[in-house]
Amino acid sequence: MASPSRKSSAPAVRDEKTVRRVDKDQPLIEDIRLLGRILGDVIREQEGVAAFDLIEQVRQLSVSFRRDADESADKTLKRLLKGLTADQTVSVIRAFTYFSHLANLAEDRHHIRRRAVHERAGNTQEGSIEVALARLRWAGISAGAVAQTLAQSYVSPVLTAHPTEVQRQSILVAEREISQLLAAREDIEVRAQLYNSAKDALTPRELARNEEQLRALVSQLWQTRLLRYSKLTVADEIENALSYYEATFLREIPKLYAHLEQELGNTPPIHSFLRMGHWIGGDRDGNPNVTAASLDLALSRQAEVALRHYLREVHYLGGELSLSLRLADISPEMQELAQRSPDVSEHRADEPYRRALTGVYARLAATLKGLTGGEAARHAVAPQNAYASAQEFLADLKIIDASLSGNHGQALAAQRLRPLMRAVQVFGFHLATVDLRQSSDKHEEVVAELLAKARIEPAYSALPEDAKCTLLIRLLEDARPLRVVGAEYSAHSQGELAIFEAAKRLRETLGAQAIRHCIISHTESVSDLLEVLLLQKETGLLRGTLDEDAFGDVIVVPLFETIEDLRGAAAIMRRYYALPGVAAMVQRSGGEQDIMLGYSDSNKDGGIFTSNWELYRAEIALVELFDELADSHGIRLRMFHGRGGTVGRGGGPSYQAILAQPPGTVRGQIRLTEQGEVIASKYANPEIGRRNLETLVAATLEATLLQPTKAASRAFLDAAAFLSQASMDAYRHLVYETPGFTSYFFSSTPIREIAELNIGSRPASRKPSQKIEDLRAIPWGFSWGQCRLTLPGWYGFGAAVKAFVEQPGKDAKTQWALLQRMYKQWPFFRALLSNMDMVLAKSDLNLASRYSELVADTRLRRRIFSAIELEWQSTVDALVQITGDKERLAHNSALARSIRHRFPYIDPLNHLQVELVRRWRAGQTDDRVKNGIHLSINGIAAGVRNTG
Repeated sequence: MASPSRKSSAPAVRDEKTVRRVDKDQPLIEDIRLLGRILGDVIREQEGVAAFDLIEQVRQLSVSFRRDADESADKTLKRLLKGLTADQTVSVIRAFTYFSHLANLAEDRHHIRRRAVHERAGNTQEGSIEVALARLRWAGISAGAVAQTLAQSYVSPVLTAHPTEVQRQSILVAEREISQLLAAREDIEVRAQLYNSAKDALTPRELARNEEQLRALVSQLWQTRLLRYSKLTVADEIENALSYYEATFLREIPKLYAHLEQELGNTPPIHSFLRMGHWIGGDRDGNPNVTAASLDLALSRQAEVALRHYLREVHYLGGELSLSLRLADISPEMQELAQRSPDVSEHRADEPYRRALTGVYARLAATLKGLTGGEAARHAVAPQNAYASAQEFLADLKIIDASLSGNHGQALAAQRLRPLMRAVQVFGFHLATVDLRQSSDKHEEVVAELLAKARIEPAYSALPEDAKCTLLIRLLEDARPLRVVGAEYSAHSQGELAIFEAAKRLRETLGAQAIRHCIISHTESVSDLLEVLLLQKETGLLRGTLDEDAFGDVIVVPLFETIEDLRGAAAIMRRYYALPGVAAMVQRSGGEQDIMLGYSDSNKDGGIFTSNWELYRAEIALVELFDELADSHGIRLRMFHGRGGTVGRGGGPSYQAILAQPPGTVRGQIRLTEQGEVIASKYANPEIGRRNLETLVAATLEATLLQPTKAASRAFLDAAAFLSQASMDAYRHLVYETPGFTSYFFSSTPIREIAELNIGSRPASRKPSQKIEDLRAIPWGFSWGQCRLTLPGWYGFGAAVKAFVEQPGKDAKTQWALLQRMYKQWPFFRALLSNMDMVLAKSDLNLASRYSELVADTRLRRRIFSAIELEWQSTVDALVQITGDKERLAHNSALARSIRHRFPYIDPLNHLQVELVRRWRAGQTDDRVKNGIHLSINGIAAGVRNTG
C-alpha cells in the first residue's frame, strides 16, 4: 500500500497547533507508512504490479471522494469498480482490509507511546489509577478507606459472544506478533538515540532483522484467509474468548493489582474485587446450540487454561528459587512443605523451595487431570494428591511467600510468586464466572410442563399473574420435588433442567465463583423471577423452603430490556421483595441482587436518547428501592450494564459512562458486557488491555468515593423527559411508522449478507421474518455501522431539540441556555452528547448515499434518505449550538487522530461493498462475490472498530 503521506501532507504554512499535532503524530505516520510499504511490497510480489497499481488507483479516487466530495472522482470510481472482475475486486478488498488491520496496530502502539510520554512528563491522564487516587487524596480520603471500599467491591467485565465478532484466531495471533515487533522496533530506535550509532553498529542490523520479521508476518497474513467457511460454533466462541487470557488477563490483571497496591502504599493486600465474567457457553437466549454440554465444555476449557498457566508459572518458579539451605534460612512451615514433596532427588536435597514446588506441580498436574482430563507438559514426579480447591493451592503459595519474606527474599517473591498468587485469587480453578441466561418464556414453558405432568395445574401459562405468583410461592414453600418418576418430558424441558443440574455440579467441582448468576431475558413480571427460583429448587441450586430456610446458590438476575420493561423495573422488584420469604432468602444467600439493564433492545425500541433516559430513570428508582432493602434486610444492589460495541447499544468510553451514572448506582459494584470486535479492540494488546481494565477501576473508585454525579435539578429532569418523548416520537415515526422503511433498511444495508456470514453461533433474527421488531439489536446496529450511517446512535435528537426550543410560549434563547447548562453541569447529558458526537464523526452521508442506491424503488429511496439526511443535519446543528464546538471530536483528540489517519483507507471498502452487494442481489451469486462482500464486512468492522 502506498504511504498516506501522498495525499495527506500538511500545507506549507501551518499554525503552531497544527505543527505540534503533526510532530506528535509523526511516529504514528511512520509506523503506518512502514506497514503500508511492507503490505504494498507483499502485494506487488504476490499479486503483481498491475494489482498493486489498481489498488493505488482505487485509494486515490476514494480519498478524493471523501476529502473533496469530488464528483468527477465519484463517477470515475463508480466506473472503475463496475468494470472490475470478481477476482480483482476481492484482491482490492483484501488489500484495504489488511491495511485497516495494520493501521489499527500502529494506532494502538501510538496510543501506548503517547501515554508513556504523558507519564514521563508527570502528566498522568484521566482514567488512570494515579489520577483517581490523587483526586481521592485531595478529597481527604485515606488509602485505608480506599482499601476498605475495595474490600466490599465487585467489578467485572463480562465477555459475550455475539454475531459481530469478525476476527479469526489465526489473524489475532499474527497481529499480536506484529504489535510486539512494532514495540521492539521502538526500543531499538530509542537505544540508537541514547548511544552513538557509530559505536552501536548492531542497531541498523536489528532494525533490518525486525523489518524482515514484519515482512514475514504480513506475508503470512496475506496468505491467511480472513473468513470462516463454516458456521462459528459455540466451541469456537469459547476458544476465541480464552485466547485473551494468556495474552492479556492472566498476566495483566495481577500487574494492575500490584500497581494499585504500590500507589496506595502501606495498606493491607487489596481484596480481589476485579474479576472476569463470561456468557459464552451459558447464554441460551435465542441460541439453540448452547446446552448443558456447552456449559461443561466452557468451564472445562476455562479450568484448563487457568491450570496450565499455573503449571507454567510454578515450573519457572522452581527454576528461579534455587535457594540453598546452606545459604538461606526458611520457615518451619516451608520446611514441612518441602518434606511433604514427593521429590527425593539428592541433587535438590538442600533446595527446599525447588522440592516444594515440584510437589506443588505434581498436585496441580493431578488437578488438571481430574478436572479436565488433560496432561501436564512436564513430570519430574508423577501427578498425585490433587488439590481440592484453588484455596488449597493458594495456601501452599502463601507458605512459600511468607518464608521468602521472612528471610530476605522479598525481591524474589515480587517477581513471579506474588503475581501468581494474585492470579489464583482472581481466577481460581474456574478462570471466569459463567452466567446462565435464558428468555423468560422458555423458563415458563418448563414450569408449565412440570406442573401439568405433576397434575398440579394443567394450564399454568393461561393463569393471570397474581394466580401464577400465588401458586409459585406455595410450591417454593413445599420441600417436595415436582418431577414425576417415569414421566416423559419434552426435549426442551430436559435440556433446561440439565443446564441447572450441570451448574450445580460445576460449582461443586470448580468453586462457587464458577457460576453465580442466572439472567432472565425479557423480564416482564414477578412470576418470571419465581419460575427460575422454582427451577433452581428442582435441581438443587435452591435448598430449603421459602417460608423457613431457603438458601440460593445462584443469584436470580432480571434483565429489563425494552422501554416498557425499564419503566416497570422498580415496580416489579418492589412486588418481588414484598412476597413472603423472598428478602430473607436473598439475605441468607449473600445479600446480593444483580439487576441487568439492556441498552440494545431499548435503543431499537425507542432510539438513543429515550433508551439512555429510561435507563437513567430505572436506575434511580431501583436505587431508592434497594436503599430501603439495605436498611431492612442488608441487601446490596449491583447494576449489570448490557452495553454493546456501538453507542446505540450502550458503547462508548467506559470511564465517562460510569461517572455519568445516577447518584448512588455504583457503590463499588458494577458489571458490564464487552461484545463483538470491541473485545479485540480493547484486549488483544496486553498493555491496552490493562489500561482499559484500569479505567474501570478508576471510574468505579471515583464514582463510589467522590460521588461526582449530583442529583439533577428539576429543570434538567423535566427537559430530559421532554427531549426523550420528542426523540422517541421522531425515531419511531421513521423506523416503525414510515411506510416502506423496513424494505429500505433491508435493501440499503448489508443486513441480509451479515445474516449469512459465519461470524456467530446465534441467528441474526429471533424469528424467521423481515420485521424490525424480530431482528436482534446487534445486527441492527452492525448493519447501520457498515453503511456508515450509524443511525441508532443519533437519530431523533435533532428533532427533539427543535421541538424543545420551539415550544409554544417558551423563549428560544432561554431554552438553548438551559440545554447548554445541562451539557456543562450534568454528566449524564454531557456523556450522551459526547457519544453522539463520536458517532456522527464516524458517519459519512456521502458514503451512506451510495448504499441508498441499492434501493430499487427510487421514490422510496429519496423519501427516506432525505428524511435521514435532514435529521442528521439537524442533530449536528443541535450539537454545535449546545456544546459550542463547531467541529466533531473537539475534546477527543485520540479518536480525531484515528479518523484522520485511517478512514481514507476504510472508505474504499464501503465503495467496493456497495458494488458487490449490487452484483450479488442482481444474481451474480458466485463464491467470489460472496467472499468479497464478507471480506468487506470484516475490513469495515475492523477499521471502524466499535460497530458491534
